[in-house]
Amino acid sequence: MTYCVGLLLNEGMVMLSDTRTNAGLDNIATYRKMFQFEEPGERVITIVTAGSLSVTQTTIARLREAADLPDATPETSILLAPTMLKVAEIVGATLADVRREIDQKLSMAQGASATMIVAGQRKGGTMRMFLIYPEGNFIEATEDTPYLQIGEHKYGKPILDRVVKPNTTLADAQKAVLLSMDSTLRSNLSVGMPLDMCVIYRDDCRVGIQRRIEAGDESFRNMSDAWSKALRDGFTQITI
Repeated sequence: MTYCVGLLLNEGMVMLSDTRTNAGLDNIATYRKMFQFEEPGERVITIVTAGSLSVTQTTIARLREAADLPDATPETSILLAPTMLKVAEIVGATLADVRREIDQKLSMAQGASATMIVAGQRKGGTMRMFLIYPEGNFIEATEDTPYLQIGEHKYGKPILDRVVKPNTTLADAQKAVLLSMDSTLRSNLSVGMPLDMCVIYRDDCRVGIQRRIEAGDESFRNMSDAWSKALRDGFTQITI
């Protein structure tokens, strides 16, 4: 399993994903689940994935192949699509096609499924973020719900509900997603280090910050320890 989260804010976007993939307690591997499609200054698209690795890797490979074809068109390439809505439609259609093909190769008892968060901006357009379902349909982040999650999301949701608003700063947003991930890491063994995080500033149309956080990262450990202490202190101060 995995955990990925994306925040859509007034200042920009923050995306975070883990890298753990497991097929049992004794078969754990690390695979990147964050992918960038970028023409700096013109267009930036970030995709994070959860679910069947065969589905997600094939989908990303086909999206890259379609973007690289000499005869690519706005109907087939996410790097040529006129809007982020069209990007979401292309990603959704590709994901659904791949899922159906792989399902046909597996037994009926082994359905392959995957979800994705697609976020980005093209020059002259607005920042948008979508959650793509296995069937290819999608929902969009809004001011009322400025974040999207996929994978093992329940453990990291409470802090996002409490602190993330459209006017949250990108500095606080990075802290929020990392603490959301920390809560998930502590409660679910199917989510694991290292982590990939990126920050995209509004109207830059490029990745502003790209960070790989390895196991044992000192700043992440200090943040985790400080959060644990703050929770313990808050708990002891509450009376009933």
